[in-house]
Amino acid sequence: APDQPSAPTAIASQSGGCGVAGGRMTDTRRRGKVYTLNEDRQWDDRGTGHVSSCYVERLKGMSLLVRAESDGSLLLESKINPNTAYQKQQDTLIVWSEAENYDLALSFQEKAGCDEIWEKICQVQGKDPSVDITQDLVDESEEERFDDMSSPGLELPSCELSRLEEIAELVASSLPSPLRREKLALALENEGYIKKLLEIFHVCEDLENIEGLHHLYEIIKGIFLLNRTALFEVMFSEECIMDVIGCLEYDPSLSQSRKHREFLTKTAKFKEVIPISDPELKQKIHQTYRVQYIQDMVLPTPSVFEENMLSTLHSFIFFNKVEIVGMLQEDEKFLTDLFAQLTDEATDEEKRQELVNFLKEFCAFSQTLQPQNRDAFFKTLSNMGILPALEVILGMDDAQVRSAATDIFSYLVEYNPSMVREFVMQEAQQNDDDILLINLIIEHMICDTDPELGGAVLLMGLLRTLVDPENMLATANKTEKTEFLGFFYKHCMHVLTAPLLANTTEDKPSKDDFQTAQLLALILELLTFCVEHHTYHIKNYIINKDILRRVLVLMASKHAFLALCALRFKRKIIGLKDEFYNRYIMKSFLFEPVVKAFLNNGSRYNLMNSAIIEMFEFIRVEDIKSLTAHVIENYWKALEDVDYVQTFKGLKLRFEQQRERQDNPKLDSMRSILRNHRYRRDARTLEDEEEMWFNTDEDDMEDGEAVVPPSDKPKNDEDIMDPISKFMERKKLKESEEKEVLLKTNLSGRQSPSFKLSFSSGTKSNLTSQSSASNLPGSPGSPGSPGSPGSPGSVSKSTSQMAAITTKGGLVGLVDYPDDDEEDDEDEDKEETLPLSKKAKLESS
Repeated sequence: APDQPSAPTAIASQSGGCGVAGGRMTDTRRRGKVYTLNEDRQWDDRGTGHVSSCYVERLKGMSLLVRAESDGSLLLESKINPNTAYQKQQDTLIVWSEAENYDLALSFQEKAGCDEIWEKICQVQGKDPSVDITQDLVDESEEERFDDMSSPGLELPSCELSRLEEIAELVASSLPSPLRREKLALALENEGYIKKLLEIFHVCEDLENIEGLHHLYEIIKGIFLLNRTALFEVMFSEECIMDVIGCLEYDPSLSQSRKHREFLTKTAKFKEVIPISDPELKQKIHQTYRVQYIQDMVLPTPSVFEENMLSTLHSFIFFNKVEIVGMLQEDEKFLTDLFAQLTDEATDEEKRQELVNFLKEFCAFSQTLQPQNRDAFFKTLSNMGILPALEVILGMDDAQVRSAATDIFSYLVEYNPSMVREFVMQEAQQNDDDILLINLIIEHMICDTDPELGGAVLLMGLLRTLVDPENMLATANKTEKTEFLGFFYKHCMHVLTAPLLANTTEDKPSKDDFQTAQLLALILELLTFCVEHHTYHIKNYIINKDILRRVLVLMASKHAFLALCALRFKRKIIGLKDEFYNRYIMKSFLFEPVVKAFLNNGSRYNLMNSAIIEMFEFIRVEDIKSLTAHVIENYWKALEDVDYVQTFKGLKLRFEQQRERQDNPKLDSMRSILRNHRYRRDARTLEDEEEMWFNTDEDDMEDGEAVVPPSDKPKNDEDIMDPISKFMERKKLKESEEKEVLLKTNLSGRQSPSFKLSFSSGTKSNLTSQSSASNLPGSPGSPGSPGSPGSPGSVSKSTSQMAAITTKGGLVGLVDYPDDDEEDDEDEDKEETLPLSKKAKLESS
């Protein structure tokens, strides 16, 4: 075949109205498939249709046309170019290159149809239909054209033992030139030269003539690089293929010959698990296995320059596999017997293992098929009952059989997860939970004996695919997501979480070996995926079964990766900002294991340290009020000395702001008034309340007094002004303190945390005792409480009561409060704060 293209392109041309010859659309003689070669040197199936040839006015020449048998659409319209090299391969294939990087192939159902089209091509190009190639593959140089005129053919030396070196040199010298390769190939075909070479091979082996055997290796390898189907058909025939493999055993670069023939005849034995009655199919299977072995094991790894010279070998194997799968798929008796014996209890273990291995290889072969062929393949297997058969096999004791069945199951899930889901929901109506297909898969995952859990990782990936709502169908009358997830949480989730629940009954994991930790990490990974994608199903399960508390027991594991998996699970839940989850976390004091792990981690700067701080930082930035209050009220004593990040002090500030608003509801109502008038439709248009403020005479106002709209005016203006003034003063003190901390941190670098609170193992007393009235952060005697001396919340009588106004781009209004930080951060640098007590008369401009 021609060199492979770098990228396939689609043919999308319109026909000038040319039908199948004779108008017989049902004629199978010219029925065939269109293939294009892709970047990975694999043939892509473009569809099945009927091939014809006729004159197309638009293309100004005779053309090949293929119309789809399904809807009559045009799959291919290709002008027969007089200079294009067409090749006929395996009696039913025609291969050619449309352009430098675009290879095409027509695969006919019958040889007769291929011969008819081949004659049309040869007629246009003025060639004898007996040839297998119509042109040279690559334009030859001027020198080669001259050689061509002077020497019309290539004369091979007589095939004798004494001339093997001369033959090897001739083959090697011909490979760089496309023209010489062509002449050499024709000479080898016409003279039956390959069979003569193989006769000499036997003589050399009998005489133990190593030099001759080395020459034969070079000759046969060179013939492979000629990339010629006609030669492959001779070399891969039943009588020749083992001798060809024998020649390739004597690589001159190796000190000792390889024993490929011994492996193929003695070690690799062909087993007919179900008798194959078709001799052609049986021969095709033998041939394909041996050719695949030559490509993978016998031939040396091709160089960059040689790789494209073996494209015909790739094609030979590919089309053989397509043919084998098709022939087996059409043999209903064969498949019926296969599934009957698979599920029959009387079948002995060795026989069942062979049957499963065959089915696994059969499914692996199907991966070479194109999408529409693969659809038909899996539909056939589904109709034959492959899923009930797998359920029976997975329930057996033989580990090897179960492993092969798992591989088959993975092919089915990757191909069509909806088909698998539909089956397991139907079987749930008839069978107990223990023998459901998905539960068998989960048990197989849990019981994986591999120390690295290779099989469990594969199965977890399959389970994730099955429970992923992204690939679930939704139709007008039924929703697969609702039905399947309801089924999964009712019948399967308890099996998945059983190892987790069994291992977390105490304050620390009861089993903490590496393999158990790996398994629990896999389960947690899937549960985290469910939290993200399953909403209320997983929420009900976690809260009703107290799953998060059990998961956080794993924070005490000696395996850091497992503790981090548990933390990631909680972080995903907090990230949803769902108050149902938040109330559950607070009610059960589920920050305790996290804080304990943080303190036990000490001053180490590692992933655990960063992940825990990030969780608290998320709560602060997102201003999750309930969790903020819960953390500060219960764990502030443990966290207050952490000063190398501002996260915990920031949380405390948030908490105090919340308390301030709760203690002073008038402040909150004032804040809502201010926020309502913060943005104006027109910067130059002042509303009534603002007009009143600007027009009030200085003499009418006393120090610290603010004007509010008459409609909202309370009984005493000082009732509002007093908390505002206190709040502003307290804010300034807070900001100055934070600046000092930041300055120290910047000067001294990252400071190690020093914690004053130690935790006893498993008890909540050290943490929860902080919630007593005497130690609450808001209690009168506690540091930082609004009334304690010297605290940021205290305001001396001598402090002048201050309010502020904000001017921004012509907009004037009172300052906003700290819980508007998210909206105002970007504008802070642009704002100018003026004390109201100065009574500066502002003019609107």
